[in-house]
Amino acid sequence: MKRHGYLFEEITLFANLLSAAHRALRGHQKNLAGARLVFHLEPELLALQAELRDGTYQPRPYRVFEIYEPKRRMICAADLRDRVVHHALCHVIGPIFERSMIADSFACRVGKGAHAAVARAQHFARRHRYYLQCDVSQYFASIDHAVLKALLRRKLKDARALSLLDQIIDFPLPIATQPEVGLPIGNLTSQHFANLYLSELDHFVKERLRMKGYLRYMDDFVVFGADKASLRAVHAAAQEFLAENLRLQLKERATVLAPVSQGLSLLGFRVFPQLVRLKGEKWRRLQHRIRAREAAFGKGALTEADLSRSVGSMLGHVVHADTLRARQQFFYSS
Repeated sequence: MKRHGYLFEEITLFANLLSAAHRALRGHQKNLAGARLVFHLEPELLALQAELRDGTYQPRPYRVFEIYEPKRRMICAADLRDRVVHHALCHVIGPIFERSMIADSFACRVGKGAHAAVARAQHFARRHRYYLQCDVSQYFASIDHAVLKALLRRKLKDARALSLLDQIIDFPLPIATQPEVGLPIGNLTSQHFANLYLSELDHFVKERLRMKGYLRYMDDFVVFGADKASLRAVHAAAQEFLAENLRLQLKERATVLAPVSQGLSLLGFRVFPQLVRLKGEKWRRLQHRIRAREAAFGKGALTEADLSRSVGSMLGHVVHADTLRARQQFFYSS
């Protein structure tokens, strides 16, 4: 396996840091930290570049908050300056990781995403009788730092780049339950690390177990097969591989083995061989958000153009399911 070097200079090039700053600033230019960075952009980036190159760079503490949709999660948000570093890193190492990914891994990848995963699931459902769906228990909180660093060293050989990656991985989490385990939900680097980590399982299932009908969306994976016995064997083998190689466990309550005719619950959709339905909870949440936008428009807080763009964006998600009648009923009753 080829290991990549001479990365640190590319990561710390001013042009790469500038491009990274523009990506990190998306959606943050109007807050105080974003406005300050925009106003002092060149001197801030030159100072950051100097710190990275002379080894004095230190990440700043995370800002911790909770989100409740689609489920309760604790988010650790990196400081804007650190997000610039994350974007600069991922711009260089992301393509290296991408080359080792299987085609049927869909999370946090250009040209993939939830809708592509749902379409692929339906493709497999039309060709197999049964499916096995599994979810890794407490995935981000369970990623082992030593295992992750070993995986990175199989891909990269630039000592300074690896040192920077180690610094990000080892930076203490305010919500950590045990040392040297866990990644923060919310970091761009965490998404890349998490995808790389479970790509080991992808290759095991596809190449060692020879399962053609397989897809993964971050910590949720589905295997399709002709019979339940073969899928039970896959479940046992995957469980053993995860425990022995990645120090992960499957969430047993989330494991489903069923005929495809019953439908597969995936990413807010219910996937059948001949149709895709939007889950009721997701549709109700969407209706509530549309009503909220309409109320804001009625109070003058949104322009008609903003309302149209916002609702259009939300509907762009549900049109991937067979929702025409539901949409007609909702808007005609408004």
